[in-house]
Amino acid sequence: MSAGWFRRRFLAGGPLPAPRPPGPRASPVPYRRPRFLRGSGSSPGAADASRRSDARPVRSPARGRTLPWNAGYAEIINAEKSEFNEDQAACGKLCIRRYEFGPEEDREWLTLCPEEFLMGHYWALFDGHGGPAAAILAANTLHSCLRRQLEAVVEGMVAAQPPMHLSGRCVCPSDPQFVEEKGIKAEDLVIGALEGAFQECAFVYPELLADEFTRLEFPRRLKGDDLGQKVLFRDHHMSGWSYKCVEKSDLKYPLIHGHGRQARLLGTLAVSRGLGDHQLRVLDTNIQLKPFLLSVPQVTVLDVDQLDLQEEDVVVMATDGLWDVLSNEQVAWLVRSFLPGNREDPHRFSELAQMLIHSTQGKDDNLTGEGQVSYDDVSVFVIPLNSQSQGGSGY
Repeated sequence: MSAGWFRRRFLAGGPLPAPRPPGPRASPVPYRRPRFLRGSGSSPGAADASRRSDARPVRSPARGRTLPWNAGYAEIINAEKSEFNEDQAACGKLCIRRYEFGPEEDREWLTLCPEEFLMGHYWALFDGHGGPAAAILAANTLHSCLRRQLEAVVEGMVAAQPPMHLSGRCVCPSDPQFVEEKGIKAEDLVIGALEGAFQECAFVYPELLADEFTRLEFPRRLKGDDLGQKVLFRDHHMSGWSYKCVEKSDLKYPLIHGHGRQARLLGTLAVSRGLGDHQLRVLDTNIQLKPFLLSVPQVTVLDVDQLDLQEEDVVVMATDGLWDVLSNEQVAWLVRSFLPGNREDPHRFSELAQMLIHSTQGKDDNLTGEGQVSYDDVSVFVIPLNSQSQGGSGY
């Protein structure tokens, strides 16, 4: 029994007040919701919903506040896991200027031209792990880091023949000559960075696993009955599978377990990439996850100028609170069902974002199959692609 229960049961003074939930971990940037939500309200029907004990209001930008390209946004906080939303959203314009050489006598210095050279638009969602601190910092600073990097390569971005071509797409990494000479493909840059990274890290620094996990990979989770049996296994240096007799150490929890949406890193995270997370540990242990998280992103380049865009073509960007409940096909069906009938509504993209969130609350059994409910934070951007051709100011 807890000390609180004992005091309430046997000591005078009545029940003790419920403990306050812990605040977010210390961050250089204070906790707050996105700036574009200021003055916002809950979605329609929130007044009635607020009288229900299980209600969670959906928030969207105020009707008078527009996002870049008239994009829509909506969010809902978790099912009272904490009072803080671990999701953080950011969007806005990136004014990308170009560097030029300084005066002839001071040619080693570069100066930044004050005038705009390119205009970009930026949307981002960050989902914190075990707290919002890393997501808050990323939402407030990552766009500035990206802008500085783009300014360093902006001349190559707009050149008639950019310095490197990967799979027919033009990009500008730091060493294009090496990439061209070696014939490296775009997908190789991602695969090469990820393949075997976790098992190799565990091999070089076995103390990171604290003798509680195994780096070896097996086709299935081993049990006590498998001791002494021959099973397939794979180590970080192996290109294929081999056999071994199961030892007691092989019964430890795998470094990576499960497949698809059920896959987990160190039994904790469903992602292999992350920013920050320096304080994140495996539950009830002192094992850090940071060494096993990569900061190398997976990048997809889409040239919208080469597409035959329609009015209803959008990008749905959402945190896993949405995708854990709805499939790509279900979201696409909702988009195609909603947008054509609401073309005159200037707020239709935010209305669609709200509808997507409502669809994660188990209200429509026909859509989600079993009326699944997302108890996680859910944040959704709906970005209209055809807006890039309606003003000529977007990249």
